[in-house]
Amino acid sequence: MASPGAVLPAKENAAASTLSTLVGMVVVVAALYLGRQVLIPFALAVVFAFLLTPAADVLERQRFGRVPSVLAVLILAFALLAALGWGVTNQLMQIIARLPDYSVNIHHKIDAFRSPAQGGLGKATATVNQVSKELSAASETAENEKLGKGQNRQPIPVQVAAPPRSAAEYLRDMVGPLTGVLETSAIVMVLTLFILVRREDLRNRMLRLAGHSQLRLMTQAIDEASTRLGRYLWLQLAVNVGYGILFGLGIYAIGIPHALLWGVFACVLRLVPYIGTMVAAAFPMGMALAVFPGWTQAGLTFALFVVLELAIGNLIEPWLYGAHTGISSLAVLVAAIFWGMLWGPAGLILSTPLTVCLLLVGRHVPQLRFLEIILGDEPVLAPPAHFYQRLLAFDEDEARTIAEKYLKEHPLGSLYDAVFVPALRLAEQDRHMNTPDENRTRFIHQNIRELVEELQEASGNAPAEENGDSMAQAAVQAGMKIVCVPARDESDALVGAMAAQLLDRAGHDAHSLAIGPVATMLEHIEEFHPKVICVSALPPFAAGQAKSLCRQLRQRFPQVKIVVGLWEFPGGTAKAQQRLGNGCADVIGTSLEQIVSLVGERDLLPYAARSA
Repeated sequence: MASPGAVLPAKENAAASTLSTLVGMVVVVAALYLGRQVLIPFALAVVFAFLLTPAADVLERQRFGRVPSVLAVLILAFALLAALGWGVTNQLMQIIARLPDYSVNIHHKIDAFRSPAQGGLGKATATVNQVSKELSAASETAENEKLGKGQNRQPIPVQVAAPPRSAAEYLRDMVGPLTGVLETSAIVMVLTLFILVRREDLRNRMLRLAGHSQLRLMTQAIDEASTRLGRYLWLQLAVNVGYGILFGLGIYAIGIPHALLWGVFACVLRLVPYIGTMVAAAFPMGMALAVFPGWTQAGLTFALFVVLELAIGNLIEPWLYGAHTGISSLAVLVAAIFWGMLWGPAGLILSTPLTVCLLLVGRHVPQLRFLEIILGDEPVLAPPAHFYQRLLAFDEDEARTIAEKYLKEHPLGSLYDAVFVPALRLAEQDRHMNTPDENRTRFIHQNIRELVEELQEASGNAPAEENGDSMAQAAVQAGMKIVCVPARDESDALVGAMAAQLLDRAGHDAHSLAIGPVATMLEHIEEFHPKVICVSALPPFAAGQAKSLCRQLRQRFPQVKIVVGLWEFPGGTAKAQQRLGNGCADVIGTSLEQIVSLVGERDLLPYAARSA
């Protein structure tokens, strides 16, 4: 037994580990923010490398060589992006130049939203405006009076006309805002070239950095990252480009100017989770309101947005991506906010690929497992733990929903074995640790009993074949009378009721007894004249009581076959046999479905003989 002094260092180590993890996270976030000027181009280069590697591999397999293949693909990709960016910039400048021409329509639209002057709101607005004018006039009068008395007299500033600007200054003003973009593009291009040319060398260096002891783990992580992230990026690119093309064509058909600009905006902004597509649709809608006198074009643009989103979000993306991308919806939103605050617009665009990388790191690095739990879309709680937790919270409705949802996909025996019995075992463990109070324990037992009784009524005592339950084929051997007896407490009685229900569905005449004094239960058993007695025991606390009860049953009913269910016993049936010992029971099982199957055998041979 560990001494109390040995517990304190363990707690101190756990606290130190938690503190070091928090400090490490703060340092990493600070490094991401402070090093964004270098990390953003590197992250963009990695994304481009994933996208361009397949095309470079195709050219390389045609014996063009590594460097020529990479250069050809890289030059073609960046030339395409540059041409697209030039066209978008020209159309954007045209819109800016023609904004004064759209002022009339914009004013008409604003006037249409104003309330009528005769309405209550219009009168209130007019009154507020009149009061504001009067206050302003009074303030100006007071100021003029002060100036007339010679107070606060200020000299009138004289403006000197600026000299004419040279062509070099105009060029600097135009190119200046683009300097940062051009620098970042050049860095991204150089980094992408280096990654594509030396990709195997970079992979080997990462493996060497992890050490020889982590080769298997790192190999799995790199393979999953390259496969999953590369596939996701290509599919996302295909979906976004297709969305942009369809959106641009729709805008062109509606008649809104600069369809290329709006199509590119839709393609790029769709990388921003949730709000990107809405922003992309808002721009051409605003353009339609500014250009056209009516509301038809804006309404058609909104309808186009809704149709494309419903079709692509509900049909195309699930078909291409599969069931999911591995990230929860909330994690996608939080990641977009996090990376957007750290890296700005580039962070918004890169948020999903970066989150996928973090998810993979959390999956393969034990110290960072919390990342997979926080970011992943897998169920955090297993069905039995979730079911038990909702009962602990006195939420019987959600607990019932969990059970009904599980029952739709699994047979009744699986529901009992995989959800109800583990939940009762968790309740037993907590009860013996004095964690839940008596009211919670009573609530848990009562709700599980009600669910079992409802399922009993729903089954209607029909044979297993008629109910679609293939766990037992013993209906043809009907006629065995079975009594299920609890070994220790109410939890054992509940599982015994489940066992009786399943045995009854399998074609037997099965009954379950409530918990009570052993002498009283023995008297009730004798009244039934059973052929089989099933002892229900939920380990670890009921195992000893089951062994004692089994011996008393053997003395009282020597001709009756005794079946013992040590539900979910660690180690399986073999360990359960060792725990009870030889000669205690004819049949030992660790699950309800196993007990139903074993009872269905004609001879009910003892476990030792059947194992031999």
